Amino acid sequence: MDILSAIGLLLALVAIIGGSIAKGSGVGALWNGAAFVIVVVGTFGAALLQAKLPVFLHAMRLLPWIFTAPRIDSEEAIQKIVSWSQIARKEGLLGLEAQAEQEPDPFSSKGLQLLVDGTEPDTIRNILDVELGTREHFDLQGAKVFESMGIYAPTLGIIGAVMGLMAVMQNLAEPDKLGPGIAAAFVATIYGIASANLFFLPVCNKLKATIQDQTAYREMIIDGITSIAEGENPRNIETKLRGYIS
Repeated sequence: MDILSAIGLLLALVAIIGGSIAKGSGVGALWNGAAFVIVVVGTFGAALLQAKLPVFLHAMRLLPWIFTAPRIDSEEAIQKIVSWSQIARKEGLLGLEAQAEQEPDPFSSKGLQLLVDGTEPDTIRNILDVELGTREHFDLQGAKVFESMGIYAPTLGIIGAVMGLMAVMQNLAEPDKLGPGIAAAFVATIYGIASANLFFLPVCNKLKATIQDQTAYREMIIDGITSIAEGENPRNIETKLRGYIS
């Protein structure tokens, strides 16, 4: 679990709730049903209007990644690739057939199967690059759904505030209602700006970083498999792949 995400989300809540208490407004001042509907429901509505259904559903599937990103162990992957290259040198590429069947990672398994089939190194790279590019593009589309929410939420917060002030203006003859009415109007602004800057945009950036890490990991896999296909020495392969580890 990514402890920084949990701490960050907790600190964001503490900042808003604690700030409200410290300013003397209290926790209750942060709740307004009408503002919630305008900002939160409106933001999701705008995101649904922008995104295609498969992309939006994929975005929701990516959301848990901010806490539990897919495991990436580059060191373990390098050791596996080196062992595959040693098998290929001793038994030939057909000796990797058992590894291709047993490999749990579908991407690596596909690369091994291409090796077993005797596919040319350039062809292997092209095939895997296409799959990598397609996967990366789809994942980034999902991350950008949260980015779009971070753009729409503040604007909807302003809309909610204006609508609240319109309601206040209709009650100018009742001064005792002006203070609470104005305060409630600005709750929508808080919802919009806070949700964008403390959740939607950070989530988007976290997902983009995770996607970038996965892409770099798979590029290492591609480099290793094509190196095996080219018959490179296992030690040289290991040295090359260690360049991917920062």
